[in-house]
Amino acid sequence: MAKNHRKTIIDDAVMTAEGLTYNGVVLQPVVEKCEGCDRIGAHESGKYCSTYADPAGRWAHGVCNFATHVRAELDKGGKVKINPLKASKRAARGR
Repeated sequence: MAKNHRKTIIDDAVMTAEGLTYNGVVLQPVVEKCEGCDRIGAHESGKYCSTYADPAGRWAHGVCNFATHVRAELDKGGKVKINPLKASKRAARGR
C-alpha cells in the first residue's frame, strides 16, 4: 500500500536561477542538523524544509523549534529558574 503524500510547498515550488522559489521566497537547502526531521521534503535539486525557508537560521541560536526529531531537554541541575519579583510576592503572601 502506498504511503499517503501530503502536498507541501515544495511540490508547488519552482526552480529559478536564484534557486528553488515559492511565492517569491528562495528556499535554502536543509543543514546537517535537520536530518531526520519529518518536515524535510525532497526535490530533484535537493532536500528542503517544508516549514521554514532558511533552516540554517533556525539552528543559529540553538534548537530549531520546528524540529520533529529533537526533544527539549531539562536543565541539568533540575532547578527551575524563578522570577525574583514573583518569588518575593509569593513569600509575602505566605506571611
